Amino acid sequence: MELIYWIDLLGTMVFAISGAMAANRKGIDIFGATFMGFVTAIGGGSLRDVFLNLRPVWVEDGNYLLAILIGVLISIFFNKNLDRFARTLFLFDALGIGFFTVVGVEKSLAYESSAISAVMLGMFSACMGGVIRDVLMNVTPLILRKEIYASACLAGSLTFVILQMTPVSDDVNYFVSAGVVFGIRFLSVRYNLSLPAVTPVQQKE
Repeated sequence: MELIYWIDLLGTMVFAISGAMAANRKGIDIFGATFMGFVTAIGGGSLRDVFLNLRPVWVEDGNYLLAILIGVLISIFFNKNLDRFARTLFLFDALGIGFFTVVGVEKSLAYESSAISAVMLGMFSACMGGVIRDVLMNVTPLILRKEIYASACLAGSLTFVILQMTPVSDDVNYFVSAGVVFGIRFLSVRYNLSLPAVTPVQQKE
């Protein structure tokens, strides 16, 4: 099996952990945590596949559901150990968006999307699962907060497209592009970096 397939499975498991841990922190029951892990893991990829006029991959490949189950079980049985690290949820989320960005842009290019569309779909693949998770948890999605999140995915997608035009091997490209996403996201949180905000217009009284 190709490396990108295993990266996709790993990203699915990581996002399932992220979603289930978010539920665990809210004291939601096991079913709720499982559901949250599921929608977080498949939300972005399913939306990407709809845009590409494809059947979502998890419908046909049971390994994705197995990866989600493993992720949920890890979050449940090791919840206390994982939660001792203040940034555990963030790290899993950052890893997830890195993996899913690469998978999204690679699959989009494989189905003959334009380079610009592939970059956008890579971002969608990575971000929308987290958006669904946050909305269901009644939390403002990260993509709407003053944080570098979607822009990190765009940078990773663009890196992937550019490296595809060079002699760099696909395997190296996968990890370099995912690393760009993870690195930008990690450094932005570590050093409290953000993009400039648009100054709101003052309403006249």
